[in-house]
Amino acid sequence: MKYLALTFLISISLTSFAKTGEGDGIEFFHGSFKQALAKAKKENKLIFFDAYTSWCGPCKVLKTKVFPDKELGEYMNAKFISIGVDMEAGEGPQLANMYPVEGYPTLMFMDAAGKVKKKVLGLPRGGAKELLTVAKSVK
Repeated sequence: MKYLALTFLISISLTSFAKTGEGDGIEFFHGSFKQALAKAKKENKLIFFDAYTSWCGPCKVLKTKVFPDKELGEYMNAKFISIGVDMEAGEGPQLANMYPVEGYPTLMFMDAAGKVKKKVLGLPRGGAKELLTVAKSVK
């Protein structure tokens, strides 16, 4: 029984390390929304805003299956400052007043002033490829 438990723990550890390599997928900015806007303006980039909640199943799919995509990450990291915000915690409720959402996840593509250019409600059915197509259409 001990060996079975040990084997299980080792396989879980190896699986978590194998998910994505360094630099794969979308790199999310760790800071406030205001700081993300300032960074976007300074770097002449757009904003990708992932409005999610901790209980949202499709939001979790985005994080584990869509956002780690290498091709999507390469494009998004070059063109956007990406920020994910739990809309029920921290600055989320305040941002929910500024950017009302109809459901979760809501993905917003904005300019550096915070003006929404495109909005995607829900999990894109085409996954990373669909999200990449939407991102490329944002000017």
